[in-house]
Amino acid sequence: MSKANIDVEAILQGKYPAKAHAKRVVEYIRSKIPGATGVLYLEGRADKLLEDSDEPIPFRQRRAFMYLTGVNVADCFLIYDIATEHSTLFIPPIDPDSVIWSGLPLTPEEALAKYDVDAVLPSTELNPELARLGSSDNTTVFAIADRVSDEVTFLEFNNKDFTILSEAIDECRVIKDEYEIALIKKANEISGLAHKSVLEGVRKAKNEYQLEGIFLGACTAMGAKKQAYPSIVASGRAAATLHYVHNDKELVGKDLLLLDAGAEWDCYAADITRTFPISGKFTDESRAIYEIVLQMQTDCIAMLKEGVSWEEVHILAHKIAIDGLLSLGVLKGDRNEILAARTSAAFLPHGLGHYLGLDTHDTGGHPNYSDPDPIFRYLRVRMNLPAGSVITVEPGIYFCEFIIRPYLKSPKHSRFIDEKVLDKYWDVGGVRIEDNLLITKDGSINLTDAIKDPDDVEKIISGS
Repeated sequence: MSKANIDVEAILQGKYPAKAHAKRVVEYIRSKIPGATGVLYLEGRADKLLEDSDEPIPFRQRRAFMYLTGVNVADCFLIYDIATEHSTLFIPPIDPDSVIWSGLPLTPEEALAKYDVDAVLPSTELNPELARLGSSDNTTVFAIADRVSDEVTFLEFNNKDFTILSEAIDECRVIKDEYEIALIKKANEISGLAHKSVLEGVRKAKNEYQLEGIFLGACTAMGAKKQAYPSIVASGRAAATLHYVHNDKELVGKDLLLLDAGAEWDCYAADITRTFPISGKFTDESRAIYEIVLQMQTDCIAMLKEGVSWEEVHILAHKIAIDGLLSLGVLKGDRNEILAARTSAAFLPHGLGHYLGLDTHDTGGHPNYSDPDPIFRYLRVRMNLPAGSVITVEPGIYFCEFIIRPYLKSPKHSRFIDEKVLDKYWDVGGVRIEDNLLITKDGSINLTDAIKDPDDVEKIISGS
C-alpha cells in the first residue's frame, strides 16, 4: 500500500469526463449487443415538493445521469448519439416566476462551458430532437425502465431497450478514472479533517448529537454541504449496532465511540470509520480489541492488488479475528475448526467492505444476500478486484448480545466461546476501522488519512 499522491485541485480544474464515460458504456452495450447503434437517453431527477408543503424534497441527482453528464442540476435530460458520439444536454428554460424566488438558472452558454457535452438546448426541444433522431432506419433508444417521463415519447424509434443501459452504467462505474479518484480523494480529505475535529471535541461533549454536529459543521465549513450517508455516532454498547441511527445518547460512563461518517464532494462519497476512547484513554479490553481490528485492516490492505479475490481477503480478516480472540481467551479451540463452524461470524457479521464512488455502497459488486454461508452473506463484492476500483476495507469486532447470545445456546458454537471471558468485553461494544483504497496493478493507494494509530488518537483526545 502507498499513500495517495494526487494533485486533487489541479485535476478538478478540468471537466468531469462525461463523454469518456458514455463511450465506455457504449463499448459495454456493444459487447452484449454487437453493432448496437441509436441513442442513449437519460433523465436527471426532477424537482419535487414535499407532501403537504411548498418546500422542496432535498435534491439528489440520479447517479446514472450524473455518470454520463457530470450535471448535478434538477430537471435536465441527455441524448447521446452513438454513431456520431454527439451528446446533447437539455436544461430547463427560464421560468420568470421561478426567477423571482430563486434567481436566474444556468444558461445554455454557461452549461456548454461547464460540462463535457457537445450541445445544450432547452428541454422544450427534447421531443422534437428525439423525433428527428428516431426517424432514421432501424434505430434503437436505450433508456432505463421507470425513468422516462410521461410526456417523453419514443414513437419514431423502431426499437426500445429498457434493460441494458442501467446494467452497462453499473458495471462501468466500478473502474474509476483520474477525475473520479480526485473527487473521492477530496471527499476523504474533508472527512478526515472532520474526524479529527470530533477527536478534539469529544472530551467536552455530553451527547452523541454534539459530536455529529461537530462533524457536519466541519464538513460544511470546508464546502461539503452534503453527506454521503447518515452519520453513525455510536457510544458504548451502541457501537455493536452496525448501522446505528439514533445519535442521541449521553456519553457519560461510556468507553468507546464509533464514528462512521463521510462527506460527499460533487456526488462522490467518502466512507470512513474510526473508533476511539471518549475519555482519551483506552481500557485494557478496548485497546486489545482495537489492536486486533487494526491488524485485520493492515494485513487485509497488504493483500490488495489487481486481480485479488475479495472473498479471500475477507476470509483473512476472519482468520486474524479468530487468532486475536483466541489470544484473549474469548474464543477457545482449534482456529480452523472455529472458521469452519463460522463461529467468528458472531463477532464479525458483516462483509469486509464494498465498492465506493457515486454511491457509498457503489454498483458492480454482485453480492448474494441469500448465500447460506453466514460469512459471505453480507459481503457486498463477490469478485476479483480490478485496477481502478475503489473499495472500503472496514474490519470490525462487535459484542452484540442479540447476535452472540444465540451462538452461546448452540452446541455447534458454544464449545468455541468462553462465556466468562466474553463477559469482560460487552462494554467495549464494537470496534470498526474503515479506509478507502484505490486498487492498482501491484498494490493499492490509501485515499484516507484520518488518524487511526491508537497512541496518536489518545494524544489528540487527551491534549484537547
